[in-house]
Amino acid sequence: MLRLANLASRHEVDFEPADNDRLASLCGPLDEHLRQIEQRLAVSIKRRSQRFVVEGARAQEALSVLRALYSRASAGLAPADVHLAIQEAGMTDVVVPVHGFAEADRGGDEVEVQTQRGRIRGRGPNQAQYLKQIRDLDLTFGIGPAGTGKTYLAVACAVEALQADLVRRIVLVRPAVEAGERLGFLPGDLTQKVDPYLRPMYDALYEMLGFDRVMRLIERHVIEIAPLAFMRGRTLNEAFIILDEAQNTTVEQMKMFLTRLGFGSKAVVTGDITQTDLPTNRLSGLRHAMHVLDGVHGVAFTQFTSRDVVRHPLVQRIVQAYERHGDGS
Repeated sequence: MLRLANLASRHEVDFEPADNDRLASLCGPLDEHLRQIEQRLAVSIKRRSQRFVVEGARAQEALSVLRALYSRASAGLAPADVHLAIQEAGMTDVVVPVHGFAEADRGGDEVEVQTQRGRIRGRGPNQAQYLKQIRDLDLTFGIGPAGTGKTYLAVACAVEALQADLVRRIVLVRPAVEAGERLGFLPGDLTQKVDPYLRPMYDALYEMLGFDRVMRLIERHVIEIAPLAFMRGRTLNEAFIILDEAQNTTVEQMKMFLTRLGFGSKAVVTGDITQTDLPTNRLSGLRHAMHVLDGVHGVAFTQFTSRDVVRHPLVQRIVQAYERHGDGS
């Protein structure tokens, strides 16, 4: 049973009956987790046994974090779990639309994706909307800064669809554009040459399926590496296709990619229009598609912001600083 008392900016919570193991996990070694909440939310937390007293302008938010963490404490908590709980508590219920899109139902139910290694859920309304749109529609765009889960969640949905036999293969696509550096000649076959560009998607696949299984699926071409430059002329049926770093496509490449979609297939396009590595005189295909596909039935956009960043808290502050500075341009 949970008893609460609300006194202006002072809030109290009793976790009853007391569970010493869960309380120890909630507080962390030497109250490390409580100090993390205090620092991030600028509150004061005092504890006596199972009673916690929280004071400060964001005391109610801190209380929500404590309650969420206590509910998960039986499985053990790490500083990363505390960080994510704080992120979730600070996210508003407002979903940012892009060009009139983002009209999906945003009820209170959590959206979860089931993979072999466990469940993955959307953190905050934008991620929940993104997952729902991927499931419901055949073409979804996820646009926003680094660390917002665009690629990770797309890979999770692809793995779920493959395990449920909704698709026969996963196709990973990315433009081979270097981020301001000349890497020179890359040895190996075609797959080995584009491996460095697809590393974020590989990392997500390894986490969800395990390294050995991913390697076997690649050998059987169930997971296919398809450089964007070699996509012309293909029709991809019964496939889950992910185009990552789409801000580095040209207008012609984006049109070519979008017209590869075959029967029984889904496509997810992810990118950050503020980090384009194209020459300055080339228009990003992602930015162009945002305008061209405005109002097209069956196409959905989710716009992520710095508030959706789920990496190290410093990443969120870095993204916000660049936004204030005009993205360094």
